[in-house]
Amino acid sequence: MTENAGRRSAAEAVGAVDYPGRGLILGLNASGSCAAAVYFIMGRSENSRNRVFVSENETLRTEAADPSKVSDPSLIIYRAVRRWQDLLIVTNGDQTDTIYDMFTRDGTFAEALRTRSFEPDAPHFTPRISGLLPLKDGKEPIRLGILKAQDAGGNRCARQFFEYAPAPGQAWYLHTYRENGAVLPPFSGEPEAVSLPETADEAADMIWQALDPDNRISLYVRYTDRRTGETRERIVNRFAKEEPHA
Repeated sequence: MTENAGRRSAAEAVGAVDYPGRGLILGLNASGSCAAAVYFIMGRSENSRNRVFVSENETLRTEAADPSKVSDPSLIIYRAVRRWQDLLIVTNGDQTDTIYDMFTRDGTFAEALRTRSFEPDAPHFTPRISGLLPLKDGKEPIRLGILKAQDAGGNRCARQFFEYAPAPGQAWYLHTYRENGAVLPPFSGEPEAVSLPETADEAADMIWQALDPDNRISLYVRYTDRRTGETRERIVNRFAKEEPHA
C-alpha cells in the first residue's frame, strides 16, 4: 500500500464543495521532483466575478476583467503570489505583501500574519489564507496559516498555523469557506492532505474541471523543478480582459 492510498486527489477535494471560495494547494507532485502551488478564486457577485489572473516576473496578481465595472477594488485586486529567495508566498489577499515585507526585515511568516486579521466583509468576514512553499529540496517545511473571525460579530480574530514536511505526491488544501450559504461559514479544522498529479498541465485541467462552473473565475498552477529551478505555469481565466478603448 502506498503512502497516498485512500487520500483524495486535489481535484476530488476541490469538487466536493460547490463554493469553497478561494483556495490554495501547496505540496509536491507525484514523483517529488517539483514543488507545486495551486491558487483559485471563485465569485458570486458581479464585483467578485470581474477578475482575471496575470503572471509577470514570478508574481501573480489579480486584475479587473472590465475596469469600468469595478465597484470596490479593496479586496479583489492584489498580488496573490510572490517569490522571496527560494520560497513562494501564496495568499488570497494583500497579506502577500505583508509577508514579503516582513521577510525583508528578517521576520517570519507567523510574525507577518499576526499583524493582520480576516477581511472586513461582514457578515462573511472572509478568512485570510496564506501559504509558504519551499522551492528547493531541503528541510524547510510547507507552512500554512488562516486568519478567521472567532465570533459571528467579527470582534476577535483566531490565527491558526500549520507546518508539514514535504513528501512526494502530497499536498495540503486550504480554502476560505466550508460550504455555500447566504452567510458563508469559514473553513474549519486542519488543511486537507491531498494528492497531486505529475505535471502542471494535468493539475490545471483536473482542478479547473472540478471547480463549480457557475462560480469558478480563475486558476493558477505552478510547478517548479526542485533541482533545476525550471518552472511551468498554467493560468485559466473564465473571462477575457477588456482592453480600454482609445
